Amino acid sequence: MATARFPGQSVDVAAINLTLLGMGRPVCVNGTPWILYLLEECVDNVWEYCSVVIGLVSMFCFLLSTLPQVYEAYRNGKVEEAMSFGFLIFLFSGDLTSFAGCYLTNQLPIQVVTVVFYIFTDLILISQFLYYKIKNSSSSKSPMLKWLCLTWCGAATVILMALPKLLMDNSTTVDTQSPSLSGSVEITGYVCGYLASVFYLCSRFPQLYKNFQRQSTEGTSYLLFALAMMGNGTYGLSVVVVLPALTGSRQSFIIKHLAWLIGSLGVLILDFFVMLQFVMYRKNNSAKSTKLLSIPEVEPLLCEEMELSVL
Repeated sequence: MATARFPGQSVDVAAINLTLLGMGRPVCVNGTPWILYLLEECVDNVWEYCSVVIGLVSMFCFLLSTLPQVYEAYRNGKVEEAMSFGFLIFLFSGDLTSFAGCYLTNQLPIQVVTVVFYIFTDLILISQFLYYKIKNSSSSKSPMLKWLCLTWCGAATVILMALPKLLMDNSTTVDTQSPSLSGSVEITGYVCGYLASVFYLCSRFPQLYKNFQRQSTEGTSYLLFALAMMGNGTYGLSVVVVLPALTGSRQSFIIKHLAWLIGSLGVLILDFFVMLQFVMYRKNNSAKSTKLLSIPEVEPLLCEEMELSVL
């Protein structure tokens, strides 16, 4: 598997008992029709079925994880004070290398599309971060900045929507390469998988330090990390649950998925510490909010008292 966020089985594992006909669509006698149609996988036992369903739950959690943070940043308008830019850059780098590994190892189409969606959400978070950072640091509110960010997001959307189609059309050139070249390309893909795991692990440390430095988690959405924990947990479970149904070597299967298992389970542990910070700094968050709400009410009273004393 060549994505750290959605498991699924590799083509060579699912190719057992499959016959490629016509347009290359697999024929699966006893498989589940909807899984065969959507994922091009032959799932003919309960273990593999549970693995696919849990994997889809994992993907769904990750698809929703960034939306609460986008809303939170839009609501308070101070995302640069709450989010660590290192967190966003490492997350974006992890998705890029995961996408490279997914493409080079010739994974399933839905995996490629999913990773492209992750890159799109990363670009949204980074664009939002830079927009509010420039806006809050500038004395003049330029409308050009808003249109520039909207144009950037629109162009990124068009490119990322067309990218999966182009990659699927070019996938046949990867399959027709010589065995030695194909093997080196696959090795490069798995190296990218390990790099993605390293980037994912490194992404949490800047945010942990940012929260510790501020002694607060205000401005960050706990749902971002809660859904990421659910996604990483279900991902690991989807890989483990398929082990009883394997007909080949379980050791080679674990080794093949090891890079993304390390990344997902490692991030799961680090996200636990982030959630712990939300609990520890909860009182600080409420105290700051109370202080901010009380300032507009206190200042006019002080001004009136000063005017009366002068008179």
